[in-house]
Amino acid sequence: MSSILVLDDVEDAGNLIKRILEKKGHDVFVFTEEEDALNHVKCSKTDLAILDLKLKKMSGIDVLEKLKSISPSIKAIILTGYPTVETALESLKLGAGEYCVKPIDKEELEKKVENVLRN
Repeated sequence: MSSILVLDDVEDAGNLIKRILEKKGHDVFVFTEEEDALNHVKCSKTDLAILDLKLKKMSGIDVLEKLKSISPSIKAIILTGYPTVETALESLKLGAGEYCVKPIDKEELEKKVENVLRN
């Protein structure tokens, strides 16, 4: 299946996503630090990044921009508990395939991951 990076400042949130997606056969790597996630993509093939919008040092949009410069083909989904039209548009402009609102719905996450990876 696919190699998926999850970056969320709350480790439990990342681990929840990991459990959901590993049941679908994906390899999932969870990070809470932006630098660790960026280094992972530099060293390992990553198909999809699932990024929380609010992180410790950067925004998920900033991380997405850096990820795209490292690996232009990486696909992305932005997660947020604070949805706005502006962040949704910015995410999509930078190449995020989807925008998900927390709390995470298991079926919605599975469907969005499948759609982004397929396209």
